Amino acid sequence: MKSVRWFLIPMFFALGACSLFRQNDADSGANEPKPAKEGPELLGRIASVSPDRRFVLIQSYGSWDREAGAILTTRGEDDRVANLLVTGESLGRFAAADIQSGTVATGDAVYSLHIPSPQESTGDAGPEVEATGNQLNAGSENVQKNN
Repeated sequence: MKSVRWFLIPMFFALGACSLFRQNDADSGANEPKPAKEGPELLGRIASVSPDRRFVLIQSYGSWDREAGAILTTRGEDDRVANLLVTGESLGRFAAADIQSGTVATGDAVYSLHIPSPQESTGDAGPEVEATGNQLNAGSENVQKNN
């Protein structure tokens, strides 16, 4: 029994020492902001298409927060795609959109149009070079004048 105790005491110290090598949550990057979504977001599906094929009714999978004039894309079977323009009319989980191009069918997936935002500049555009008056006139010596 004593040999078991002598074996357990060093084990407890070893386990305690292992915790010294564990990274803190602040050091592991757990608090870093998540990167923005890279691709389009699935918004819903085409619930119905008007008989004249000029507009559609979209059934959203969540709350509808798209403003009038927003552009959406659809994807259907056989890589069928279309562009939609949100009209701003909505009722509950359903919203209307005009068909801008392409063909749609009931059940096609509706995605937000992904437009990547431009990278913000850091303000360091490099050294600026100023031209003197002699440098500006140097290239104009062989210019023919039509007077």
